[in-house]
Amino acid sequence: MNIINNKTGWIEVICGSMFSGKTEELIRRVHRAEYARRKIQVFKPEIDNRYEKNHIVSHSKMKTPSQIVKNAQEIHDLVKYDTEIIAIDEAQFFDDDIVAVCDKLANNGKRVIVAGLDQDYTGKPFGPMPFLLAIAEYVSKLNAICVKCGNPASRTQRLTKSKETVVVGATDIYEARCRNCHEVLS
Repeated sequence: MNIINNKTGWIEVICGSMFSGKTEELIRRVHRAEYARRKIQVFKPEIDNRYEKNHIVSHSKMKTPSQIVKNAQEIHDLVKYDTEIIAIDEAQFFDDDIVAVCDKLANNGKRVIVAGLDQDYTGKPFGPMPFLLAIAEYVSKLNAICVKCGNPASRTQRLTKSKETVVVGATDIYEARCRNCHEVLS
């Protein structure tokens, strides 16, 4: 990644299926920025109640403190003037306003790092993620390992028959699957 002068903002999107390491990569970037003594704020949506309340936590138990927000506008309202980097986990759970908020923050000279699922359990683009991918300067698409065959997994397999788009969970109701092993349960 090319670093531009510190007056220019940009958007980085980390996407992929569940268990691909998105949150782990977000936390890694946050920790590197902390080491460089950058002013950082980390946010997660209120709906993400897995693991710990006031931290973003990866499935491998890496974590960093975060602020819980109800919606995208709250992120905008909570960002401090001197904050240089804004990290947002589980962006697919936010309303479409997250796109405008990230764009405005980047236009104001902030580095915005967003992580989220790019596809829902049916393999379709998930919430605001395709729009974030379209406006981002940098995109990192991560793959997991398919639990059925061991190939690169780009899909999230839901193991329940729920038809709701948003069902928060982890290994209890989701697995990583490749294109060939993924199936939408009816």
